[in-house]
Amino acid sequence: MALAVRVIPCLDVAAGRVVKGVNFQNLRDAGDPVELAALYSAQGADEITFLDVTATVDARATMYDVVRQTAEQVFIPLTVGGGVRSTDDVARLQASGADKVGVNSAAIARPELLSEIADRFGAQVLVLSLDVKRSPATASGFVVTTHGGRTETQLDALDWAREAIERGAGELLVNSIDADGTKDGFDLELVGLMRELSSVPVIASGGAGKVEHFGQAIKAGADAVLAASVFHLREMTVGDVKDELKKEGVLVR
Repeated sequence: MALAVRVIPCLDVAAGRVVKGVNFQNLRDAGDPVELAALYSAQGADEITFLDVTATVDARATMYDVVRQTAEQVFIPLTVGGGVRSTDDVARLQASGADKVGVNSAAIARPELLSEIADRFGAQVLVLSLDVKRSPATASGFVVTTHGGRTETQLDALDWAREAIERGAGELLVNSIDADGTKDGFDLELVGLMRELSSVPVIASGGAGKVEHFGQAIKAGADAVLAASVFHLREMTVGDVKDELKKEGVLVR
């Protein structure tokens, strides 16, 4: 039986507020995270993803509060990323109400972290968050970045995704830095390449601007589609996206 495609609003949180920019630059306030999560849940969101975009010690405490308050009001899975550096961080997030955690920079610095999280909590808890840029420096033409795309690593994005799956990642959140916030559509080539190599679900992120873009990402191989600004700016609702996907014959919840 085919699995239903998931539609996931993403909330980038800084200092307890949702922010949004273009290519991770020029961040501006987009609202209260708990209120927005509740709104998107009511619209039919399948999950909510929180990304702590500052992840300082102060922001971390604020983020636990945001997750806790959201979990008390919203009864769909919550994924939280940003600043997860140890299994103890995962335990604290789970205690606050997170269902899954997204790991990015800390796993690049110490890949063993992925195995440690998967071994302690199970692969279903572990999401590898990939911020990917096009680059001639790698064999695939895609390089992994950190710091919101500002710092390029030496890692080929496809090689890193393969390694992460081997180490226990249960899902890939693939965000195109080039497409992020542009509203020109997802990077379909990137989605397709990740689908070819991945034995776990692939979440497409970065570039959604029209309802048609989501179906294109699904056809390219995404198991789930994630977006932020189009929802925050009320350009479309989660329901609008699901209605369009249904029209295109895509199974949604």
